[in-house]
Amino acid sequence: QLSLVESGGGLVQPGKSVRLSCTTAGFNLDYYYIAWFRQAPGKERQGVSYINSSGLTTYYANSVKGRFTASRDNAKNTAYLQMNNLKPEDTGIYYCAARRIGTPGGTWDNPRIYTYWGQGTQVTVSS
Repeated sequence: QLSLVESGGGLVQPGKSVRLSCTTAGFNLDYYYIAWFRQAPGKERQGVSYINSSGLTTYYANSVKGRFTASRDNAKNTAYLQMNNLKPEDTGIYYCAARRIGTPGGTWDNPRIYTYWGQGTQVTVSS
């Protein structure tokens, strides 16, 4: 059974850092792209970052460039999102999503192109 589980969220003060993990099961992660999305209350799900199967290509939303870093360890079946200098507007539920190489694509931040999703982890940035 294929699954993704996010962890690492919580309450954090502005300016602090958090690292999210996306642990997968049933995947050979070598063959999957991973993206991170977030959803704030009353807002649409927004693409935050993308990392290709090898980890050599990454994309970021403009609002997080220079602060967030996506990485992955395929041997551990885990992807990560390092979030630094957090701001209150980064608050939301963070989801990781996976798409297999070769499946129909599109722009990396279109949630419709991802087949598998985790249940999400809440990140609240507040003093």
